Amino acid sequence: MKKFKCWIEAVRLRTLPASVSGVVTAMALAASHHSLDILPAMLCLAFAVLAQIASNFANEYYDFKAGLDKPGREGPRRGVTEGDISPKAMRNATFATLGVACVIGCSLIAYSGWWLIPVGIFIALGALAYSTGPYPLSHHGLGEVAVMIFFGIIPVNFTYYLASGQWSVDILYASLAVGFMVSNIIIVNNYRDADADAEVGKRTLAVTWGRKALLAIYLANGIAASALICISFAPGTATTVIMAIYLALHILLTLRINRLKGSALNPMLGITAILIFAVSIALLISAECNAA
Repeated sequence: MKKFKCWIEAVRLRTLPASVSGVVTAMALAASHHSLDILPAMLCLAFAVLAQIASNFANEYYDFKAGLDKPGREGPRRGVTEGDISPKAMRNATFATLGVACVIGCSLIAYSGWWLIPVGIFIALGALAYSTGPYPLSHHGLGEVAVMIFFGIIPVNFTYYLASGQWSVDILYASLAVGFMVSNIIIVNNYRDADADAEVGKRTLAVTWGRKALLAIYLANGIAASALICISFAPGTATTVIMAIYLALHILLTLRINRLKGSALNPMLGITAILIFAVSIALLISAECNAA
């Protein structure tokens, strides 16, 4: 049971809404345009979740190998660092999960063609490049940018295209909105770990720009995302209300984060992720109701 709990912790359930939200937002857009094909959308969802889990496993494994994690860290407990999961087991789990994701990704070829293979390879490499390689993105202040690309721009645009067979510039706006919101999850993570990351030479934005600047970006991301969602979805009371509620809660979260330190920020990580997920679900429900 303890071993199972350690693996669940390694999956990082509280951050999985990051991969789900982009796909669900694309489904909401497709539904609002009366063009949602549910099967490829669900395959995109499975691929996205597995790719994020593989990235989470890789992050734990490669940060341990690089000596960047310490026992008793302020963030969520890491089984490899604490000695509960062997490095070999985590490495194998990383590539096994990524392999299953790639198999699911290959099934999407039937919906759009072989050109999806280089896209899948790019995503798989991105899942690893976040934590390892000659220039680990998360170690050089590019974690937020990587998240915007791989959890916002790519999943929203490609899910929409695969689920509807079409595309428009509104989809790009929505993908940027999701990217802004999801990158806030990494911002909270790096905001919390700024001191520990500085000690081991990890140059996140929180380390190089400081916590105040990072918190200002967190706030700005939510504001920009709210505006872009309202632009990308058809004008209506429901979308306006959804994003007004999100923005109000986002501002309250920003004020709360500003008052917290260390492990007290861990719940803010999950709340940020859940809030994004709630927005995507609300948009999908609204779109389905309007389409009915």
